[in-house]
Amino acid sequence: MKLTTKNEGGAGSEMQLSDAVFGVDFNEPLVHQVVVAYQAGGRAGTRAQKNRSAVRGGGRKPHAQKGGGRARAGTIRSPLWRGGGKVFPACNADFSQKVNKKMQRAALRSILSELVRQERLVAVADFRIDAPKTQMLVDKLSKLNASDVLIVTEGMDRNLFLSARNLHRVAVCDVASVDPVSLIGYQKVVMTAPAIKRLEELLA
Repeated sequence: MKLTTKNEGGAGSEMQLSDAVFGVDFNEPLVHQVVVAYQAGGRAGTRAQKNRSAVRGGGRKPHAQKGGGRARAGTIRSPLWRGGGKVFPACNADFSQKVNKKMQRAALRSILSELVRQERLVAVADFRIDAPKTQMLVDKLSKLNASDVLIVTEGMDRNLFLSARNLHRVAVCDVASVDPVSLIGYQKVVMTAPAIKRLEELLA
């Protein structure tokens, strides 16, 4: 499979893509499972409430067991009392789901292949910013006709990262940080030629 690289002046040279990475069928159930697992892993799960033993106070019996005409009570921190603990309190939870590395790589291959088929993957020979200037990045993206875009480079470029962090729907990541949610969440994915070769090595 061949893909034409683009530059600021227009179309450039053609580069050969691996059919094993960029030419596989789209496996929707697998991609859905991996995306759900990735999003579930990002949940904090830090909600917490206190039960009757965790609420402060309530060590003394509030009144006598009998003779007062009131219901028996052993602590003022009972769930029946105002200020008492919860009967079934929410506790810390781990929402992470296990996804095998083989499934993860297969899902990424499926997503990358679909991006190529939908012409949403834009290959460029190089993508650099001389200085951390947002306007420089805006001009560069306008020449590629890309506004809602994920930029993938082989290694993290500090100037490029600083230039993109103030732009809406523009993100920058390196090959090691590529995730399925980001790949399908943007209208276009601009990827440098070295990043493509690196992905082929990792996913082959």
